[in-house]
Amino acid sequence: MPEPVAAQVDSPAKTPRRALRLGVAGPVGTGKTSLIGLICSRLGRELSLAVVTNDIYTDEDARMLRAANVLSPQRIRAVETGACPHTAIRDDVTANLMAVEDLERDFDPVDIVLVESGGDNLTATFSPALVDAQLFVLDVAGGGDVVRKGGPGIARADLLVVNKTDLAPHVGVDADRMVREGREARHGRPVVALSRHDPSAVDALLAWVRATLAEFRAETLVPTDPGPMAPHQHGPDSTSHTHAGRGTAHGHDVQPGH
Repeated sequence: MPEPVAAQVDSPAKTPRRALRLGVAGPVGTGKTSLIGLICSRLGRELSLAVVTNDIYTDEDARMLRAANVLSPQRIRAVETGACPHTAIRDDVTANLMAVEDLERDFDPVDIVLVESGGDNLTATFSPALVDAQLFVLDVAGGGDVVRKGGPGIARADLLVVNKTDLAPHVGVDADRMVREGREARHGRPVVALSRHDPSAVDALLAWVRATLAEFRAETLVPTDPGPMAPHQHGPDSTSHTHAGRGTAHGHDVQPGH
């Protein structure tokens, strides 16, 4: 049976309770969607959850989560960005913010809305205008040196997840070293080494989610900006540019020789 949404009435509706908005970012293929599915499957009966996914041209990640039956299908919405994924989570967050607010209204009260970024590079992070906290996902199959490459998500996201640690022996990566280097790069910020087959690792992830929700409810959680993206280009003929924080439009600053 489809889950009913809140009834629409002509009289003034009460303002929905604002949910904790939790961003999940990271490069393509690191396991962001499956991590969200894991959180939903483990916490879905304890908390009221909803999900917004981001893809450039499809709703593939949303369909994957619906097929996995981790939440009722109506609680999973898709945003098709039509452009580089970071534009919709940092530069102009309107589409994602509308999807989040629609879920908060339709299923009031919602405890957590998980917002998955489209797979992007190591520099893409969420605007604090969109999310209250964010985690950044790497995986061991991406290479043991990826943590050392750095970036605002690795260094300053609220949580760094080193994912798929069970694959490390098969790809010749030292997962313990990745986690150690992650902790060194983050100066005390938390790191979780995650394998969905390791109950203690899963418990550590869920404990962080619960603790972040408790901070939000106590009104002690302060959204922080991991930092703007480094100068980059979208193609061989584009100008080098940076992206402003807090959901503002980005400017294109031409550099000599570009």
